[in-house]
Amino acid sequence: MPVVTVKDVIIGQGRPKIIVPLTGNDLPALRAQAAALAGRPVDVVEWRVDHLTGPAEPDRVAAAARELAAALGALPLLVTFRTAAEGGARAIDDAAYGALYRAVVASGAADLIDVELFRDAAVVRDLVAAAHDAGVAVVMSSHDFDATPPRAEILARLRRMHELGADIPKIAVMPADPGDVLVLLEATWTMHRELPDVPLITMAMAGTGVVSRLAGEVFGSAATFGTVGPASAPGQVDADALRRTLDLIHQAS
Repeated sequence: MPVVTVKDVIIGQGRPKIIVPLTGNDLPALRAQAAALAGRPVDVVEWRVDHLTGPAEPDRVAAAARELAAALGALPLLVTFRTAAEGGARAIDDAAYGALYRAVVASGAADLIDVELFRDAAVVRDLVAAAHDAGVAVVMSSHDFDATPPRAEILARLRRMHELGADIPKIAVMPADPGDVLVLLEATWTMHRELPDVPLITMAMAGTGVVSRLAGEVFGSAATFGTVGPASAPGQVDADALRRTLDLIHQAS
């Protein structure tokens, strides 16, 4: 069974897990967003560090991560700095990217970190090693906000993530039409059969791709992103509506 366990959440077992992003630009906003999660169907919380205003200094981010983790209690925390090159709110160079994540890992606050596949290869390897040494799971990701790559390219990226030590390979693409969504879903199913012991997260974005966020379990995607408040990517679905749909599909599977 392809699973990654973070706190009491088993990713890759049962219905797809719901990851809810927090996009507050300062600690008070993050605290308010975290408080709003009470009673909502949330399995994992993603902190989008790139939305933080002011300098993304490692010590500052690590301290904020500790405070946020304490506020979340039993909910696992995924820490993500989504770079501008992959649809995020700001740019960051490789050295600063590595230093930020190393501080987050050392803080003990993160249960998972998101490492982009196309960062400097040495930085990626270093972060994977540091995370695993600290017992932190790695979501390795690739985001294409302009198009859907060919099936062979999607598979190549997912395989490369696995080779680099990703616990959970993740890819998001932008479909031009429903055919592109089928490309993403077929690649997901192919990779799920090829690497049955590796949980995957895949999605086609925007309205055209929303079916991939809802029906990913059928094709081998182990988690999906829902919203409680602002979305962090096009096509994300309200967490309550998402949970109802995921349960319906899971019960029918």
